[in-house]
Amino acid sequence: MKVVVIRSSPRKDGNSDVLCDQFAKGAMESGHSIINIHLRKKKLSPCNACYGCMKDHVCSIKDDMADILRKMIEADVIVMATPIYFYSLSAQIKILIDRCLSNYREIKDKKFYFIVTAADPQREAAQAALMSLRGFLGCLEHAEEAGVIYSMGAWDKGDIYKHPAYLEAYESGKRLGGEWDGAY
Repeated sequence: MKVVVIRSSPRKDGNSDVLCDQFAKGAMESGHSIINIHLRKKKLSPCNACYGCMKDHVCSIKDDMADILRKMIEADVIVMATPIYFYSLSAQIKILIDRCLSNYREIKDKKFYFIVTAADPQREAAQAALMSLRGFLGCLEHAEEAGVIYSMGAWDKGDIYKHPAYLEAYESGKRLGGEWDGAY
């Protein structure tokens, strides 16, 4: 399967990046192909609500989004990773979601995994972000939430190496395509 891993943290090699690496490692060991998209390296502008894309499904903003959207459409599995900032999504992943407007109907029949990292140790701290991610999936045809990897209580860079989510991310990638046994 083609797996697209979307990393939205602006912090290079931060906790959510490490979890994405673990997921990708497990998936590659199981024979899947991985495409990593580091949003911090991409030029993405917010949607300007011109609705020009409603006519021809081409966004009027010329940046890296067209390539990202094409990769999402071609993927079998999409991993969306976000740190939790003030109990919400990162700005980078929110921009990506909004910019899918031009061709979101083509992002269909996909399995999605969510990776969330937060300093707050309570899972409730991720609920607003997960509601937004699930809202996005609700707009897509036959989108399936295949798993959520929670890394709560990871503030400093490197905290993740001692967190149970470190192994859970790897195991999720390793058994990609199999049955999901619930949230971690």
